[in-house]
Amino acid sequence: MLSSWRLRLLSQLETLGTVRAVAETMHLSPSTVSQQLAVLETETRARLIERSGRRVRLTPAGLLLARRGREILDQMADAEAELRALNDEPIGTVRLGVFQSAMFPLAVPAVTRLAGTHPHLHVELIESEPHESGAALRAGEVDVVVTTTDYPGQAWGADLEIIPLGTDPVVLVLPPGHWLARRPTVHLATCAEEIWASDRPRSYMAELTERLCREAGFAPRIACRFSNVLMQLRHVESGRSIALLPALAVEPEHAVVTRELSIPVHRNITVVVRRGGTKRAAVNAVVAALRDHPEISALSTPDGDGEQV
Repeated sequence: MLSSWRLRLLSQLETLGTVRAVAETMHLSPSTVSQQLAVLETETRARLIERSGRRVRLTPAGLLLARRGREILDQMADAEAELRALNDEPIGTVRLGVFQSAMFPLAVPAVTRLAGTHPHLHVELIESEPHESGAALRAGEVDVVVTTTDYPGQAWGADLEIIPLGTDPVVLVLPPGHWLARRPTVHLATCAEEIWASDRPRSYMAELTERLCREAGFAPRIACRFSNVLMQLRHVESGRSIALLPALAVEPEHAVVTRELSIPVHRNITVVVRRGGTKRAAVNAVVAALRDHPEISALSTPDGDGEQV
């Protein structure tokens, strides 16, 4: 019978590329890893590894077993999680999809805290923007998503459970010293001649920016399109553009100025999970950690005066 531990070593070798890297990851000596892989070759009666200069690489048989082995290990982890879930013990892997601006303020601290309270629970963070997260959740690519339910065309059916976290204002982001920074709030119509940084076409923030500018009477002149919020902020910092971004995306270390819109706009931030999943205890632990994070208290509750997007 194949050893699950040796299968994990082989899968790690495919992922990391070197015996030394596998040894460091698994807290073993390189010689131990090599010996165990040799035992695996004996067990399978197949040549799994071959030398290429000073390095090793997987043979076709090794690649096949590494990939099938990863599937087997995932299934074993799921089975263990299901058994532990019967006793409401969070265990196993939960894939958490999060949009960029919530990744470091919300998700990373929650996952760090979970590592201390639930050591048998592993949370894998995956960037998943609002226009992607619903499909990824239904396809099983993620188990939990932090998203916004305001994205047009996104279907949220009875098969999904929506847990509100709060609302996040959309703000105008300006370079230091920009003439609009002298105003406490800004009407978008005054930005008709400005140059804009934006997200990629058909993304949530790109469509929101274009819609709000259009409603203010102009089409924004886009200087750059970055899916990376940090790159958008850097472009604004350089003085070459302005942008509309969720307040969560603008952390204090960025040399930019933010101003609220004279007609306030906010997005609803939610956690969404599949109903009746097998990883219920683990998923519940992740949701609870997200809801219990101090940053959530900074998210406002809608008062009915602003525009919901």
